[in-house]
Amino acid sequence: MAVMRTQRGFDRLVNFSDAVVAIAITLLILPLVDASRDVVQDGIAAYFSANFWEFLAFVITFAVIARLWMVHHQVFGWIDAYTPALMWLNMLWLAAIVFMPFTANVLSDSPNGQPDVYALYVGDLLLATVTMQVIEVIIVRTPGLLLPEAVGQSDTLRGWTFVILMSVALVLTVLFPHVGMFWLLILFLSKPLHIVLSRLLRRKPGTAA
Repeated sequence: MAVMRTQRGFDRLVNFSDAVVAIAITLLILPLVDASRDVVQDGIAAYFSANFWEFLAFVITFAVIARLWMVHHQVFGWIDAYTPALMWLNMLWLAAIVFMPFTANVLSDSPNGQPDVYALYVGDLLLATVTMQVIEVIIVRTPGLLLPEAVGQSDTLRGWTFVILMSVALVLTVLFPHVGMFWLLILFLSKPLHIVLSRLLRRKPGTAA
């Protein structure tokens, strides 16, 4: 797999990604901006009450995109080059990010426990999570991509724990939609799950527990 090592090309890739994420995260607020005219008429308390689901979707999705960007920022900080496969996977990741304001808007307009709506929202999160995990695996396994000072910093198992938990959240939101987005709270189990999986994978065959 050819490694493209041009500083201008790599900088354009990262800057473009940052710009797309910035636009996507800004678009989240637009539904609340459109409804802000109601503040003058009904008061701030009534405005927050009437737009509760919009605020909830905004807060959750803002936090999710911010977290995904932080992972992207960290992973791309390990390299100063790229490959065609890496570039196209990054585009797929960006497509998932750009789609999130739409899924958040659909979610806020459908607060009635509809499984297909939850599947759309969490499925998009899962796509972004899986794509970034594959990007990290490619970076680690492609000779010449990792910077010398970044060798050993990657922990792909940590990323797979997020993929596992996000997949579980997707299934649970569809099977038990009355719990809704609160199923995403299982993502806080990523650290304990990572510890368990690390111990299981490091245990030698025949070693007692």
